[in-house]
Amino acid sequence: MAIDESSSKENPRICTVLGGRSFIGRSLVQLLLKSEQWTVRIAGSAPSLILDRKEQNSILSDAVSIGRASYFQVDVREKSQVCEAIEGSTVVFHMDALDLSVHDIYHHYMVTVQGTKNVINACRECKVKRLIYNSSADVVFDGVHSIHNGDESLPYPWRYEDRLSDFRSQAEALILFANGTDGLLTCALRPSNVFGPGDTHFIPYLIGEARSVRAKFFVGNGENLCDFTYVDNAAHAHICAEQTLCSGMASVAGKAFFITNLEPVNMIEFVSLILEGLDYPRPWIHLPAMLVLIVVVLLEWVHKKFGPHINCQPQLNPSLVHFLSCTRTFNCSNAQKQLGYSPIVSLEEGVTLTIESFSHLSGDSSYLRYRDCNKPSKVDKLLGGGKVADILLWRDEKKTFTCLLALVFLLCWFFLSGRTFISSMARLLVLVSVILFIHGILPFTMFGFAIEKIPPSYFEASETVLKDRLTFLATTWNEGVVCTLRTLAQGDDWSLFFKVACSLYFLKLFLSFSFPVMASVGLVLAFTIFIVYEQYEEEVDKLLITSHSYVKKSKEFLDGHLPPFLAAFLSNNQRLGQDDRSSQKHQ
Repeated sequence: MAIDESSSKENPRICTVLGGRSFIGRSLVQLLLKSEQWTVRIAGSAPSLILDRKEQNSILSDAVSIGRASYFQVDVREKSQVCEAIEGSTVVFHMDALDLSVHDIYHHYMVTVQGTKNVINACRECKVKRLIYNSSADVVFDGVHSIHNGDESLPYPWRYEDRLSDFRSQAEALILFANGTDGLLTCALRPSNVFGPGDTHFIPYLIGEARSVRAKFFVGNGENLCDFTYVDNAAHAHICAEQTLCSGMASVAGKAFFITNLEPVNMIEFVSLILEGLDYPRPWIHLPAMLVLIVVVLLEWVHKKFGPHINCQPQLNPSLVHFLSCTRTFNCSNAQKQLGYSPIVSLEEGVTLTIESFSHLSGDSSYLRYRDCNKPSKVDKLLGGGKVADILLWRDEKKTFTCLLALVFLLCWFFLSGRTFISSMARLLVLVSVILFIHGILPFTMFGFAIEKIPPSYFEASETVLKDRLTFLATTWNEGVVCTLRTLAQGDDWSLFFKVACSLYFLKLFLSFSFPVMASVGLVLAFTIFIVYEQYEEEVDKLLITSHSYVKKSKEFLDGHLPPFLAAFLSNNQRLGQDDRSSQKHQ
């Protein structure tokens, strides 16, 4: 049948929004009705159109009452139902309204991939002119590697961590491949991290996390950038694509375009804006992404092996860990130039509108604790706040893992190999000598890669550095060991005597274990205990204060129940010791 391409308020064209009750689909329907140039057919899986409280007396309810909007129950797995809904339409917007609450991979495949095949075939049979598919920027994300200002030249990954992204990429490829068949023009849009009022996935997930014990944690170093897209901007991009296809621009048909708010933002800052706007605390404890990933993989293995017997369903999965810790920014200059797209709602305004729409889920700010994330922690000051702190607190994961692997290698080489220390040292020197010799004879460039040579000064130690180190050791010995021994020899400080005796006793217990075992335990503790203390600094400090108060009360109890002669002897010695120390200070 011939379809009139002219449009006006008196003679609006017909369009169909498949998935019109989805998150982006609702916003698209609103924009189409506001333009007053369309008669909109809303297709969804529900038996009938049910308007929520905010949609009562809205432009949608008015359009339904006068016939400018109608509803069709459509299961995209049934091509006949799709044909019935789109018959006579000029353009079809395919929103891929997948129900994420259904955890059935086969169902997801049938709806996303097979459903898209049915939509394409139905459009060809019904002589639809244009088909616009709402894809996702995730179709070029392999779930592992960061994307910096990626454009449409990025290929599909050969492997996906997220199965749904794999299905969407297949559906998108089908849409683009169908361009030009039977006069059908197609286009795919890839919005990145869509958010806004009515969101049923991302924002509710953040609120759920904020209400749990995991509220204070975030994955990664907090420096990864991400592109977000307000829902109205994503819907607006579909209208821009339809207008461009209608104008006959051949460079747009059969292409995919990234859609963003054009304002890349730090992931943790965006999350914090949402949470703080809803009176929840911002996450301030960072967890190393690699460490979290190892734990998540281990939990998934436990769940697969013992899941039927114990309740151990992990809250995170590897794809979510990478999503929270990877940089994912996209260049949507092609959408600006070819589609004429530009955001109609800024990121700041979009965040404000989103917070207002979820105000009924806000928290109680009077019970929230905030922490100055820029203030260095106690353990950071203890470790000196330099390279050692960065390594042991997992701030630079590459350096941390390099250092950890090097220490594990040395531990295995010297103590777990069964060789003597001398033979291990000799073998290590031989190995280092061979590596240095091979590195020295290599050319400056090889296979297009530059090889950085090691300067001779790298192996030299300046006299100033050596003097500083020796002076530090001598000062530590004189002020620590020598002063302690002098005080013990005078027999004045019983408190110090008990401290030294207890320390030596515990040292004796530790030395009863084999050195390889102690070194292994110490290595594990060095890379875990500091970061654990940083994450639970307040809780540990409270525990230490409580323990100190109990020790102090126990000491007072013992002092009050000692025999009179022993109490007098200790008090007299303590007083003499204080007099001697004060006289030494005056001298």
